[in-house]
Amino acid sequence: MSDQNPDARTEPTGSTHAPPCVIVLAAGAGTRMKSRTPKVLHAIGGTSMVGHALNAAYGLGPRAVAAVVRHERDLVAGHIESMDKRTIIVDQDAVPGTGRAVQQGLESLDGESEISGTVVVTYGDVPLLTARTLKDLVDHHEAGRNAVTVLTAVLADATGYGRVLRGEDGNVVAIREHKDATEQELSVREVNSGIYAFDAAVLRSSLREVTAENTQGEMYLTDVVEIVRGHGGRVAAFVIEDRWQVEGANDRVQLSALGRELNQRVTEGWMRAGVTIVDPATTWIDVSVDLAEDVTLLPGTQLHGATVVQPHAVIGPDTTLTDVEVGPGAQVVRTQGSGARIGAGATVGPFTYLRPGTDLGADGKIGAFYETKNVRIGRGSKLSHLGYAGDADIGEYSNIGCGNITANYDGVNKHRTVIGSHVRTGSNTVFTAPVSIGDGAYTGAGAIIRRDVPPGALALSIAPQRNAEGWTLAKRAGTAAADAAAAAPSNKPKHTESTQESDHS
Repeated sequence: MSDQNPDARTEPTGSTHAPPCVIVLAAGAGTRMKSRTPKVLHAIGGTSMVGHALNAAYGLGPRAVAAVVRHERDLVAGHIESMDKRTIIVDQDAVPGTGRAVQQGLESLDGESEISGTVVVTYGDVPLLTARTLKDLVDHHEAGRNAVTVLTAVLADATGYGRVLRGEDGNVVAIREHKDATEQELSVREVNSGIYAFDAAVLRSSLREVTAENTQGEMYLTDVVEIVRGHGGRVAAFVIEDRWQVEGANDRVQLSALGRELNQRVTEGWMRAGVTIVDPATTWIDVSVDLAEDVTLLPGTQLHGATVVQPHAVIGPDTTLTDVEVGPGAQVVRTQGSGARIGAGATVGPFTYLRPGTDLGADGKIGAFYETKNVRIGRGSKLSHLGYAGDADIGEYSNIGCGNITANYDGVNKHRTVIGSHVRTGSNTVFTAPVSIGDGAYTGAGAIIRRDVPPGALALSIAPQRNAEGWTLAKRAGTAAADAAAAAPSNKPKHTESTQESDHS
C-alpha cells in the first residue's frame, strides 16, 4: 500500500463481521526469571504462560493465530505446536523490538494475500488475560471504527508502566514510557497493557514508518500510536477494571503472585459451581481439572492435569492427584496418585501411592501404605494395608492380606499376576509372577506362590520350624538379649516344693 495514501493509515478497511487474527508475542528471553527455561514456558495453574495466552486467543474464534518466537526458539515453538498445531510459528529476526515482532507476525498472516479486518496483538506472559476481555476489546474497537484500540488499566501505583496520554476528545494521543515521561505525565495512572486491536491495513502501513532510531535501538510498537495520530487516525482506549488480566510475569515473585491470584479465581469458581472447598488457601486446582457438584475437597489437596472428580466424592486432606479419574462417592485420603482410575464408592488411603495404570473398581479399597501400578482391581476387592500390587489383574470381592506383594520383575522383564474373584490371601503372601490364582482360592500366611493355584485350593508354603535352643546364651553372651534370656522363667532351675516332697515319698 502506497505511503502517499494517508487514508491507508486512518480509515479501517476490514469487515467488522470477519473473525480477527491474533499475534502472540513470545520471543523475549526473560532474563529476570533467572532460568534456563524460557519465560513463557513457566507455568501457573498447570498451564504454561504462553499456553494461557493461546487459550485466550483461540477463545476468540480467530481466523488465524501467529506466535512470534526467538529466544530458545525450538523449545518454545515445539511447546506451542504441541498445544495447537494450527498456530503459525514466526521467527523474529535480529532486529529487536515489539514493532518488528508484530511486523513479521503480520507478514506471516498475510501469506499470499494481505489480510483485512482486526488484528489483535497480545503477549505470551499475561496468563490471566481472558478470551472474554479480548472479545470485548475487539467489539469496542470495531464498534468505534477505530484505527487502533489499546487495552489499558488504571493503577494506584503506575511506576514503571507506559502512561496513556489522552487528548481533550478523550482519544489517545500518545503512549509515553515511564523513563521518558514528564512530571505531569507521571501523575497519570492509566497505563498501557501492550495489548492492542488494530485495523490490519492501518497497522501494515504504519509499521513501515517505525524505525529503530532510539537509545535502545529497537522498533517500538507504541510508535504506531503517534504515527496513526499524526495521520489523523482515531486511537481509542478500552479500560479494564481487572488489572490482574494485564499483569505480566518478569520474575518468579511476579509469577508466584499471578499463580496465587489464578488459583483463588479457580477455587472461587468451583465453589460457586457447587464444590465444597474447606480451605481454599491450601487447595490448588489446575485450570484443566473438572469437578462435579457436591465434591468435597479437604485441606492440602492438589488436583492437576486432566483429573476428573464425580459427585459426592471426598478428596483429602493432604492428597495430590494428577490425571486421575475419581468416581461418584469415592473417598481418597492422604494419597499421591497419577494416571489412575478410582471407581464409584471406592476408598483409597491413607498414605497410598497410586502409579499409572491403577484401575480400582467400584466399592473397592486400596488401604494404608500401599503402592499400586498397572493393576486392575475388580468390584469390591480390597488391598487393605502394607503391600505392593504391580502388573496384576485382581477379580471381584477378593481380599488381599496384609503385606502381600506381586514380585513382577525378574531383573529383565516384568510379568503379570492374575488373581481371581472371591480369593482370600494370608498375610505376607508373595506372588512370583507370572502366576495365576483361581477363583475362591486361599493362601496361607507367609506363602510364596511360584505355581498356579487352582480354583478353590489352599496354597501353603510349609517348612518345619526348628528352634536352636540356648543360641543367644551361647552366641551372644554378655548382651542385653542374653541377660534377658537367662532371666526368663523358662531358663530358671525347676526346683519346687512338690518335687522335693515326691522325692521323699
